[in-house]
Amino acid sequence: MICLPTSTVSSVPFDKISWRMPQPSERLQAAPFVAARPSVEISPPDSIKRRTLAWRGMAAEFIQSTGHDRIEHRFRAPVHLLAVHERGSRREGETFVEGLPRSTLRDFARKLTFVPRDHDYREWHEPRTPASLMYFYVDPAALQLHSELSIADVSFAPRLFFEDGALWDTALKLKRSIEGAAFENRLYSEALGVVLVHELLRLNRGAPRVEAQARGGLAAWQQRIVAEYIEEHLSEQISLATLAGLVRLSPYHFCRAFKQSFGVPPHRYHTGRRIERAKGLLARPLFSVTEIGLTVGFSETSSFTAAFRKATGLTPTGYHRSLG
Repeated sequence: MICLPTSTVSSVPFDKISWRMPQPSERLQAAPFVAARPSVEISPPDSIKRRTLAWRGMAAEFIQSTGHDRIEHRFRAPVHLLAVHERGSRREGETFVEGLPRSTLRDFARKLTFVPRDHDYREWHEPRTPASLMYFYVDPAALQLHSELSIADVSFAPRLFFEDGALWDTALKLKRSIEGAAFENRLYSEALGVVLVHELLRLNRGAPRVEAQARGGLAAWQQRIVAEYIEEHLSEQISLATLAGLVRLSPYHFCRAFKQSFGVPPHRYHTGRRIERAKGLLARPLFSVTEIGLTVGFSETSSFTAAFRKATGLTPTGYHRSLG
């Protein structure tokens, strides 16, 4: 874990800063941002440019990649982490948040990731395009909201590459507010930081409200996330619970909503996508039928042949011959 040097202006440790509204007598006194203690470890460090600022129980980092070589991110700390991916895509890579399935999503522009305190976050990728992202750190032990519910008492759920309009807009407002680290923006930035935490609390309580969407099928963002995940894990066995968890629905509601949106149950859709991938491979005489079956997730040639015939009316060999 990287530990950045403390600002010469203030030596107050990040984990000792508590949040409270400044008193009128304090509002004319400079209270600059200070460097945060916990930070995502990024290697090699010269592959990115980073700027770190902190205030009253929160911190923000602005990250920009500068090359196309492999980059690794690692983090685990007693603070919550929100990653806001403004832009970026990768040729290869994998992202892991403890408690969730791994993701190999290639294009993660406008995606959010939330890592609860004391959870592992690991990521590696070979950049296809330059990346720009923000890391927001929230210390639940130090940040006290003016609410009956303390954030320190909340058990947050991990989330990987999700979308939420309100949280996204708040994060961008906060970025614009503190980009210059100007004193006149300080109080506004602190207020936006509190709003950001409230959005996280709202999101964490939001599962029942999302389930109501099941009656009309999956929302557009839910369809996109599920479809992308299936494509990325085409050769793997994917449980219904895993897919439902990606879009914050119970398996029962998810299955109904998925069928309404895609026209078929999740398992049949998954199999259909495997067959489509197999068709593309059969068009190129580079692999045997057995190799293609294994590539798209069938452990036996007989089961691959049966599924292919059921979907197309032809055996894999017959389909290959029909292409001329």
